[in-house]
Amino acid sequence: MAGGILRIIFTGDDLARVRIAARADPLWELVASLHRFQAGDGGAAMTEWRRRARAGLAEAGLLQDVRRLLVPLAPRAAYFPDFLTPFAAQQGLEEGIQAIIDTPSARVRRELHLLKTGHGLPSHLESLASDREALRRVATVAAGYFHTALGEHWGEVERAVGQDRGTRVRHLAEGGVEGMFNQLSSSIRWRAPVLEVDYPAGDRELRLRGRGLTLIPSYFCRNAPVTLADPGLPPVLVYPVPRTGVSERGTGGDALAELLGKTRAEVLRCVALAPGCSTTELARRAGVPVSSASEHARVLRQAGLIASTRHANLMLHQTTESGDALLRGTR
Repeated sequence: MAGGILRIIFTGDDLARVRIAARADPLWELVASLHRFQAGDGGAAMTEWRRRARAGLAEAGLLQDVRRLLVPLAPRAAYFPDFLTPFAAQQGLEEGIQAIIDTPSARVRRELHLLKTGHGLPSHLESLASDREALRRVATVAAGYFHTALGEHWGEVERAVGQDRGTRVRHLAEGGVEGMFNQLSSSIRWRAPVLEVDYPAGDRELRLRGRGLTLIPSYFCRNAPVTLADPGLPPVLVYPVPRTGVSERGTGGDALAELLGKTRAEVLRCVALAPGCSTTELARRAGVPVSSASEHARVLRQAGLIASTRHANLMLHQTTESGDALLRGTR
């Protein structure tokens, strides 16, 4: 693959419609993990993940199906079908899997043709556009792969993505969209009104035309950011996040609940696991009403354990150094 530049061209409306995905996207992580599964890269952490994933898939009887159905659809190449990473997956794995199943046949046929032309496609996958049961089988194997290969690792994925999201939200609050762009990555540069991205698949231009851009931080994405091939789909930019330093955070144990109360301790843990989360998201994660989450956040903020920043009509929360120290069990 030749190196190039992806030029994402903004209007004023687009700058107002930049958003950061609220959580790790299960299908972007699935596809990126399939790339890591094939590549053998990523250092010791990925080596251990691959070993466990292969063992788990073999034990579940899924390894052959993954190699036969998923790997050919998501090769480590300049192109893989966009229908594997539907926008609906940002709502959750189940919604994403259903979106794959519901992909119109004409779109499946078009994207498989692009894959076949650019990289090749095994003959047993050429019928996916006309055989809905075959497409459903691919989706079922994808769901099984996710639960088996990523399930145990998903907490780590969410922590890494959540920590990065908190950093971006802070940059957004302090320096606006332009300031956040300039601190995303050394491979990403803001030159108004264009976001330039080092792009391994060659030169490309993406005009947002008022649709905005969704930034999707990714644990398994490595080396370079990725976007959808079809410019007509909702624009996204998937970029790699650091994997280090996120698994060292403790839970605080029962002593934390005795100190703060069970619910408030859980709220603090949820903020730590999802830095930059809104009050509504915090309520969902902690399993409490929004009004309760807001009150607990107020108390934790007054105690100096979390910091909250207002962005538009959202209140976004992240732990302070004192909050992190308390969770680690230090004084």
